Parts: sequence; C-alpha cells; structure tokens
Amino acid sequence: MAKLLSSKKIIKILCKYFNFYFVHQKGSHIKLQKISGRRKITTIVPAHKEVAIGTLKGVLKLAKIDEKTFWKKV
Repeated sequence: MAKLLSSKKIIKILCKYFNFYFVHQKGSHIKLQKISGRRKITTIVPAHKEVAIGTLKGVLKLAKIDEKTFWKKV
C-alpha cells in the first residue's frame, strides 16, 4: 500500500517536477495550475497533514498525471 503524503509534499512534487504553480487558496483548498500548449490544467489539493489515497488519485486525475509517474518522483 502506498504511504500517505502531506499536502505540502504533494504540492512540492507537482511544482518541482510537473511545472504546476500556486494560484490561490480558499479555506483548505489550494489551487494549482500549469499551461500545457494552449490549455490550462488546474488541480485542487486539500491542505491536510495526510491526504487520503483516493483524494490523491483525484488530484492526479485533474492534473492529468499518471499515478506511476507521480510515485517515481516521491
């Protein structure tokens, strides 16, 4: 089973390896975006100490990142 990651760790990986940048935060939701060609790809990361595996899968789906590719960067 994969280990639980904090939102800070997830955001750091998305920004460093997948070219996302911080847009804004509203409550416990942190919005990240990146430009891919002519498209903006947006994902939302909840600001939790431990992000559940299902939630992380949803974040990666919105970010259009393969789960295996993400885990290689951890």
